[in-house]
Amino acid sequence: MKPSKILYLIDGTAYIHRAYHAVRELSNSKGMPTNAVFGFTRMLLKLLKEKKAQYLAVVFDSKGPTFRHKMYEQYKANRPPMPEDMAVQIPYIKDITQGFSIPVIEQPGFEADDLMGTIASHAEKAGFSVVLVTGDKDLLQLATDRVSLWDPMKEKATDIAAIRNEFGLDPSQLIDVMGLSGDSSDNVPGVPGVGPKTALDLIRTFGSMKTLYEQIDKITKKKLKENLIDFK
Repeated sequence: MKPSKILYLIDGTAYIHRAYHAVRELSNSKGMPTNAVFGFTRMLLKLLKEKKAQYLAVVFDSKGPTFRHKMYEQYKANRPPMPEDMAVQIPYIKDITQGFSIPVIEQPGFEADDLMGTIASHAEKAGFSVVLVTGDKDLLQLATDRVSLWDPMKEKATDIAAIRNEFGLDPSQLIDVMGLSGDSSDNVPGVPGVGPKTALDLIRTFGSMKTLYEQIDKITKKKLKENLIDFK
């Protein structure tokens, strides 16, 4: 059987943040900060060298609010604004990326992970295997038999088998886990008293949030049951 083509989708926004914080202060002869540029470019070169990637794109968050802000106004309201010395480096990072003839993808109203999920789905249907280059746990839900994740900064590859082994769930079930526990990093509340461990236990037991609520009377802990009903 002919091996499938591999598409690498890089979470550009996430790696700019990680490069900015991982690399000590650097600047060029004009005093412009370059630590994020340096760290991001090093990651990109590592990918090109080690993976011999032929098909790849770098995906970025768009400026301004996303469709999630329309659904929940306080989405990510707990996050401070991007530091100015990071923001000024982004155009140069995009220029460098395009200098490698790598497409830069962004869409108003959407975050990088939204676009990565959509592109991965279309690419998989077109016969590609897809590697999501990211360290974002939110993207674990996208793993399939042909979609995996790789974090070059931690040298960590994660496929569907690894997710099943770690969580005892299929990747698609992780959506319901986060729906119950919320996501403090995005300022999204969950059900009070339901942290990640409890949420995992509930979805392992019931299989899905839908089944959990269909069988809510099987919850024996009174307060947990009340919270699940009140904060549905």
